[in-house]
Order: sequence, then C-alpha cells, then structure tokens
Amino acid sequence: MSVRTLVVDDSLTMQALIRRTLSVDPAIEVVGTAASAEEARAKIKELDPDVVTLDIEMPGMNGLDFLERLMRLRPTPVVMLSTLTSDGAEASIAALELGAFECFDKLALRRENEAIRLPALVRAASGTRRRLAPLPPKSEPLDGDYRPRDNALIAVGASTGGVEALIELLTGFPANCPPTVIVQHMPASFTASFAARLDRLCRPSVEEARAGAPLQVGKVYLAPGGDRHLEVAGSGGKRHCRLLQGPKVSGHQPSVDTLFHSVARCAGSDAVGALLTGMGADGAEGMLAMRTTGSVTIGQDEATSVVYGMPAVAHRIGAVVQQLPLRRIAPRLLQECRA
Repeated sequence: MSVRTLVVDDSLTMQALIRRTLSVDPAIEVVGTAASAEEARAKIKELDPDVVTLDIEMPGMNGLDFLERLMRLRPTPVVMLSTLTSDGAEASIAALELGAFECFDKLALRRENEAIRLPALVRAASGTRRRLAPLPPKSEPLDGDYRPRDNALIAVGASTGGVEALIELLTGFPANCPPTVIVQHMPASFTASFAARLDRLCRPSVEEARAGAPLQVGKVYLAPGGDRHLEVAGSGGKRHCRLLQGPKVSGHQPSVDTLFHSVARCAGSDAVGALLTGMGADGAEGMLAMRTTGSVTIGQDEATSVVYGMPAVAHRIGAVVQQLPLRRIAPRLLQECRA
C-alpha cells in the first residue's frame, strides 16, 4: 500500500523537485500539491493524505501557524522542509516542538546523495501515530527538598520525536538536578538554538557541551551537532565533557552509543540512563554496557514514542531495566539519583 503524500510549497519549481525526489520510491504516491495554507487545508480535507511535506516559509499563513492548527485539529505526520541554517534553526526547532516528524534541508534536494533521505523520512513518518488526544499533564518537578547523591549522573539519548520528549523530560527536573548529558540527533546548526530554548523552559541551566566543561549539579549538557562525539571523562566529582572527532558510530555523529559507552566506563552504578523516541538502534548497545556496569536504565515505552525504534532495540537486547511512559521517566531518573 502506497504512502499517499501531499506536497505543500509556494514555489512550483520546488513542488516539482520534491515530487521528483519522492517519485524514485515506488512506495510513495504524491496525491497532490498546494501552494498556500488555504489550498493545503482544502487538499487535506479532499485527499486525506498519509503524510504532508510542508514548507516553513509560505505567503499568508506561514508553515508554523499552519502546522500548529493541523496538529490541533487534524493530527497528520508532517515532514517540514526548511533551509537548515542558523537563521532557520529557531523556526525548525519550533516546528519539531509543535509535532513535526522531522525537518529536511531544502538545499539537500539538489544533492543526489542527500536527497534520498527524504523518501525514507516520508515512509517512516507514515508509520507514526500522531496524538489524537490532549497531551498528558507535564511532569511536575520534585519539591525543594530534593538533593542528588554525590557523583550521580544522568545520561539521555533521543532522535526523531526527541525535541518534544526532551522538553517534557527536562521541565520535570528541579534546579539542582544531577549533572545530565544528552545526545539528540539534529543538524549542527540546530543544537545551539535548542539548548537556548531548553534553558529558557527548564529550571536547570542548559548549554551546549564544551570540551573540558566540568559536570556540575544543576546543569544539563547537550551534545553539539556536527562532526564530534560527546563523551564523559574523569571520575567521581571530577567528571567533565570530552568532544572527539571521528567517524560516525551507529550511523550518527554525535552518537548515543558513544556517550553511553563512556558513561559505563566512567560512572557505572553512579549513573542512570534513558533512551527516548527515535529511529534506528543508536544507544542500544551503549545502554547495555551501562546496565552491565550497574547503571539503572530506562526506555521510553511504545505508546508514548513518536518512533519506537531505539528504545525498542534496547529493550529487545536486554539493555533496559524498565520501560516507562514519557511522563514517568523524569521522576524515576531523579529518584534513582536522590541522596
């Protein structure tokens, strides 16, 4: 059965390019195109597509406003098309927060070796179940009596759907949370904006990880996108961030597996880990190493994952101590680290 796709872009040239890119995959059928939000709304009602590709920049109602209304009134998997530059990062992060499945670089459509990712994203998006009911209440941060035990460390990995998931997770953290290190798969131009967004929303301080930055209570460190991996180095109360160049691991750079393996080596039973929503298997083997060295490991459950990929593989290989719905993961991580 084909993935029925609607292409929404105000440029006829771009519509044709997207259609041509998707047509190489026999499992995808472009059932229509639209050049504005108004036209897209009518086409969605008429055609009931499985997936929508949506341009962020459109005349009249922009893509973000349309996405917000679509997710509220008729939840549909959406792949946003944007220029993934620093200028477009804020808008792209906002789209992911609103529930877009993924953002794809428009410029990559003209690079054959990169354009092939778009059909794969559309196919993957078609298999997701967008929320048809209101979100559950956000996790409430623990009371002011919370104090992390000495040397406690939290490590988190996420991919597709991770922007929403990490916002939900970290808004449940108190200001004096244990040092927390995170790998979220996203382009290099996104991570600074995402860290700044999290810092505004959350009680702890959130920043892009810097080489040599000491891991401190009340701080969250997000791996920078690009060509480096984030590791934890040192021991006890003198752990710090290490950024290493090198090939992709488990298909990614930075890699959750690389982070988790370093946590297993440096923290062992001091650490707790969480593997959240995401395509693929990155993080599963590293989480198994964490569990083997005494870490408590948590996987996001299928019902609350946008893509039940990474946590599913971790569960299948025995890397996960317990699977939990997203809203229960922050309380569990914090409880495991409590003094």
